[in-house]
Amino acid sequence: MKKIYLFVTVLVCVLILSTNTRVIDDSFLKESPKPYFKPILHIVALGDVNDSDILFVKKSVESFYPEITCVIDKKEELTSDILASSGTRYEASKIITKYNSDKNILLITNVDIAYHNKVRNIKEYGIIGYAFRPGKTCVVSTFRIKRNGKAKLMDRLEKVVLHEIGHNLNIPHCENDKECLMHAADGTVTQIDRERVWICDMCRKKIKPLT
Repeated sequence: MKKIYLFVTVLVCVLILSTNTRVIDDSFLKESPKPYFKPILHIVALGDVNDSDILFVKKSVESFYPEITCVIDKKEELTSDILASSGTRYEASKIITKYNSDKNILLITNVDIAYHNKVRNIKEYGIIGYAFRPGKTCVVSTFRIKRNGKAKLMDRLEKVVLHEIGHNLNIPHCENDKECLMHAADGTVTQIDRERVWICDMCRKKIKPLT
């Protein structure tokens, strides 16, 4: 009887240890961290824009904002519903309102754009870019940055695009450093040429990532 009792005792111990081991091994079943997905920015040509310019913008954005992935969408036609009241240029606020959605969208156009500048009391104030802050939509025009050659155009285009995306990321106009690309251009190329492809530390602290 002692042998039988000893055998049963050993068997019970083995079963207990086996059960405990199984619980420990099952720890891998715990929920793993969710994978990280980069926010997507849709680049849209509005009107007749060179494909090479769009590709340049894509490369520039992904290089400067590595947390963003860019995709190039199909071109959109310029339509009368986004014209300014004069009918000679396009209203920037109408553009970003029309294309605003749950997507992050950067619109590139080569036509003149304007907005109502209430501070200067100018109904159609010509501008280079316009954006929601914070938000998901912005528009950039190459119309006012073309002079002085192709290289200068591309340098300005890069800065303006990164500037407007900066507004979408919640950065206001910089008052800290005139070389910061978030400084207000006031519709001229002089300030754009002064800037570097760089955002100052004070502006970076205000960033709210795209979703």
